[in-house]
Amino acid sequence: MPKKTKQVTSHWKKIFTLLFTLASLLLIPLFLNCLPNPLFTQDLSTIIVDKDNKLLGAHIANDEQWRFPPKAQLPPKFTAALVAYEDKRFYQHHGIDFLALIRATWLNLSHGHIVSGGSTLSMQVIRMAQNNPPRTFKQKLIELFITLRLETRYSKDEILAFHAAHAPFGGNVVGLEAASWRYFGRSPEQLSWAEATLLAVLPNSPALIHPGRQRHKLKNKRDKVLKKLHQQGTISQLDYTLALTEPLPQQPKALPHLAPHLLDTLTARNPHTYRFFTTLDKSLQQKTKHTAQRYAKRFKMAGIHNLAIIVMENHSLKVRAYIGNSSDQQTGQHGEAIDLIQRPRSTGSTLKPFLFATMIQAGEILPETLIPDVPIRYPGLVPKNYDRKFRGVVRAKEALARSLNIPTANMLSLHGVDRFQALLQQMGMSTLHRQARHYGLALILGGAEGTLWDLTGMYANLAHRASQDYKQRKKYWLQPTVLAQRTIPSEAYKTASLSPASAWMTLQALLEVTRPGNEGYWQKFSSSRKIAWKTGTSFGHRDAWAIGTTPHYTVGVWVGNASGEGHAGLTGTTIAAPILFDVFNHLPKTANNAWFKRPEKQMKTLAICKDDGFLANELCESQSYLVPSDSHFDRTTPYHHRLHLDAQGQWQVHNQCENIANIQHQSWFVLPPDQAFYYQQHQANYQKPPPFRQDCLATLETSSKESHSPISLIYPKAGTSIYIPKDLDGKTSKTVFHALHQQHDAVIYWHLDQHYIGTTRVFHQQALAIKAGKHRLTLVDENGYKVEQEFKVLSK
Repeated sequence: MPKKTKQVTSHWKKIFTLLFTLASLLLIPLFLNCLPNPLFTQDLSTIIVDKDNKLLGAHIANDEQWRFPPKAQLPPKFTAALVAYEDKRFYQHHGIDFLALIRATWLNLSHGHIVSGGSTLSMQVIRMAQNNPPRTFKQKLIELFITLRLETRYSKDEILAFHAAHAPFGGNVVGLEAASWRYFGRSPEQLSWAEATLLAVLPNSPALIHPGRQRHKLKNKRDKVLKKLHQQGTISQLDYTLALTEPLPQQPKALPHLAPHLLDTLTARNPHTYRFFTTLDKSLQQKTKHTAQRYAKRFKMAGIHNLAIIVMENHSLKVRAYIGNSSDQQTGQHGEAIDLIQRPRSTGSTLKPFLFATMIQAGEILPETLIPDVPIRYPGLVPKNYDRKFRGVVRAKEALARSLNIPTANMLSLHGVDRFQALLQQMGMSTLHRQARHYGLALILGGAEGTLWDLTGMYANLAHRASQDYKQRKKYWLQPTVLAQRTIPSEAYKTASLSPASAWMTLQALLEVTRPGNEGYWQKFSSSRKIAWKTGTSFGHRDAWAIGTTPHYTVGVWVGNASGEGHAGLTGTTIAAPILFDVFNHLPKTANNAWFKRPEKQMKTLAICKDDGFLANELCESQSYLVPSDSHFDRTTPYHHRLHLDAQGQWQVHNQCENIANIQHQSWFVLPPDQAFYYQQHQANYQKPPPFRQDCLATLETSSKESHSPISLIYPKAGTSIYIPKDLDGKTSKTVFHALHQQHDAVIYWHLDQHYIGTTRVFHQQALAIKAGKHRLTLVDENGYKVEQEFKVLSK
């Protein structure tokens, strides 16, 4: 070759190399950045599924399309049908099927217009991502270029997932999952061969799905693909034959609407999450919702418009059913859109079991311990029992089972509000934002607000604690969860301060709560389920609660009006409790209705008095009683005394008025006068101690006479500070003082600051106008017994 020719050739090679290098420098960055990230930016529907990935409900996307978030994997039936119909060499090519392009070009030229695009599934994904722009030669080249980049970034399965999630399926239905639920009412994984194949061919002509739109063409397309699948051995002869007989779907089906309030709550808390995997059980959710709707219809006639139900599994505190309100209406007049499981409401009596449990744990009471139930006033609180009766004294477990307010207030006074509030917060009560002194003793009687979520979780924790083995070292309060993939940081767990034994004893006491209606006879049937449960009714009958637990489940029910309007018949026992037991009736039962095992290895035996539940001494009849092994209960009976009686046992005497040889000694169960007064009205077998013989009373020392006094001053108590308000006319009102005497017709003489002010018989009350300052009230009966009390009247 001549030297000049070689120089020219070398020159052109350099130019070509330079141009290629420049083109590469331009095209490589363009190639790497030509694919949008994210690929799709359309609004998505928000969906909620149960623990088995079954659809519970969905919110339509902001653009009014049913477009579910993409799934990572597609069902094999749909994948096989889609590839067979749209792109049979999908797994062999790299985004561009040149054979299909050549065939499409020939067909388009033959017909004089575009009849086939030769697009692969990858190319279709790019067109969908670009919102299906007009088909032009330039656009085709752009799509080819971007498709190659798509194939280098994503796997084949990911590309199929993009296609399935964003393909049009007729009307406002976008994506396989939405189409599957809208047309067949099932998830894509549950579709038959005919159904999956129909959805595979539908995006090619989505309008054919609508009735009256030449649907025979859609069926022909489906059957043609089914035949291809049969011919290539993907489906059997039997499956093929059966698939051909399946009809096309008719009208679109409504999506499930089982947990709308939970979906609203989760969406508000997680605005960028579009698929919520929950712990709910769809079957249980359906049954619970049916129960809620049945009762809501009945309550509505009485002016009660809202209710909420939650079911938790005790071993994990996972929520299995969640009914946030009685109605699904989002624009109702009665707050139907509010998720009332999360709304704070007055707790009523629902906190009483936790006080009972923590006082047992602290060694302050035993279930059998007697608690005073007499009229009493505390600063800012005058507790009253629901039936307006006084029982003198009741056992702690009876006070809990019967939800008596006065004994419970006395118990909290002994334990301390601050300590009790700390326990409630530790167990998960998130609504106690104020200091203990703000709530006072009213905390135990509905003076605070709590959510059904928190309270049900606390009862479930109590059951979980009662089930724990003594060998378990890590003892924490669990947190309720409704999200299947939620992880709770370790620092969020609070160490459980209640032992399994104290939790078990509390649940045993709650077994004795009287059930409503026919449930009241549950113990007569061997098939009945044991349920430890508690009700609550707020002041003004605004809230009705019922929460119950078994070894496996805890159910919480709230009924009322979202507006806070009260209703005279709204009580936990009559309104909420029947719902509770209906829900339990469709929960799975355990073998032989197994109950919590008594944690005997975590308990010890004490000798207590049968009469009063305090530690026994030599004066009472004792019994062995199991208590928590770490209990420090050390309160010896205050009620059993040794009385000195005359020979006939008719009078109390002492050695200054009776010969010692004639004195007999007897152990006697003696209640204070105020407690005895009410106790004997309910316990006919109570024997009051004999009175002192008159000659012995005269020689009885003053201090002894006061200690044996049959007079009890109900109000004021020691250390009381009285604030006297003014009446509407501006005058200072009077203060009513109240006393009791063991003898029904006894006479009491009243003295204020050593001045006689009056006499009472039978009903011992005095209404007095008293000036500010310190005062002493003295009461004396006709036998010389007396009581004295100092108190203070505040000026304002």
